Formats: sequence, C-alpha cells, structure tokens
Amino acid sequence: MDFILYEVKDAVATITINRPKALNALNSQVLDELDATLDAIDLNTVRAVILTGAGDKSFVAGADIGEMSTLTKAEGEAFGKKGNDVFRKLETLPIPVIAAVNGFALGGGCEISMSCDIRICSENAMFGQPEAGLGITPGFGGTQRLARTVGVGMAKQLIYTARNIKADEAYRIGLVNAIYPAEELIPAAEKLAATIAKNAPIAVRNCKKAINDGLQVDMDKAIVIEEKLFGDCFETEDQKAGMGNFLAPKDQKVKVVPFKNC
Repeated sequence: MDFILYEVKDAVATITINRPKALNALNSQVLDELDATLDAIDLNTVRAVILTGAGDKSFVAGADIGEMSTLTKAEGEAFGKKGNDVFRKLETLPIPVIAAVNGFALGGGCEISMSCDIRICSENAMFGQPEAGLGITPGFGGTQRLARTVGVGMAKQLIYTARNIKADEAYRIGLVNAIYPAEELIPAAEKLAATIAKNAPIAVRNCKKAINDGLQVDMDKAIVIEEKLFGDCFETEDQKAGMGNFLAPKDQKVKVVPFKNC
C-alpha cells in the first residue's frame, strides 16, 4: 500500500496513515487503503488497534481539499458516503481502537479520531471542524459524533464557528482522555493497548458492543442488550478461566489467565 502502514506486535496492531507531505490528508486512495487494512486485521490474534499519523506535525489534517474542490453534488455525496462507510467500519470494529493523535486532527482527522473508542493526544495536537469556513458541512460523521462526544451545545459552537482548539481545551471538554509529550504518545498508546489486550478478548468485545449498541436505544432496551451480552460470556472459556483463577487457592493462582478468542 502507498499510504497505510500496518504492523502487529504482541496482539496490538498499529495503523499509520502515511502521507506526511500532505499532512496525512484523506483522499480516495487513503480511504480505500484504510478500508482494505481494516478488512485484513486478523481478529483471532489482534486484540487492540492503535491508529496514528506519520510524522510529528499531523495526525490527519482533514479530507483532501484539492480532491473535493471540483466535486458535483452527486460526487460530494458519494465522497461523503465513502468516508462514512470506512469510519463506521472502524467504529464498529469488534476490538477496541485507540487514536494516538500526534498533531493536526482537523475536519476528517477529527472525525476519524471520534470513530475510535479512545483518544489520546500529544501536546501539539489541534482539533477542529473547519468545514463551515470552506462552504461545506462536516461530511464524515462530524455533526453526529462530536455532539455525542462533547455535548450538543459545545459541538454546535465548534462546528458553527469553524474554530480549532488546542490539546488542553480538547481535554477540558472531554474530546480526548489524556495529553502526553510528543515523544511519550506512542509508548502511552502501546501501554494502554497492552493493558486492554491482557483482558479476556470476548468480554472486551462484548463490552464494546454493549456500549456502542446501547447508546443507540433507550435505557430499557439498552439494559436488555447488556443482559444478553453478559449472558453470552458464560459460554466462553474466558469466563471459566478468569473466574476459576479468581477462586483458586492463593498458591494455585496463575499470573496470566489463558484467555482465548473462541
């Protein structure tokens, strides 16, 4: 692939958007390659994913304005659908995804970070939805995910004003979970991913599904979703191993429970 780097280490996959000369902007080729990369993840061995951008200036500076500038109405809708389809695939990936935001996360960059489960960033990170200043709306889910992430009022303010915000404000409004010096960002993401990967993989997947699906319905229906996924865990080797180890005499406990994906 030309613009996507992919590597796996100790059950953690790292996806790097590698178009630094364009500040990792998303064009059709990047979206296609990212889509193919997500499809290629071996969910039997990978338990968590880190998404980041190449270089030290930009996570993803946005969608490629050069490509978008000449689109017709129909082409614009098609480009929005392409981005939304890929971001939704990322969002609904069965395993957790951590966005390690290492610089600009503007427009499509902010949108792709919000498609991840957890966002952490470097001190030089900058977030925003500047589309209204370019004569368009956010097109890859920004109007929907930003409101769900930071609240309706703050989302409207950021989108209507097209104002970019620095890392400290992103943390204050809950857009990111933590801020790190640039050199510590990827190690912090790897540590977080490794912590997740140590837990029972089916349980983690069910937790993600319960949260994501439950947020789309009312509380009564959400509780039923949780009940079913909770019950499903009792058919897994993960549950038997985890609870068996917890209940074992102290001198018989093992440090690593042999969790399995099936």
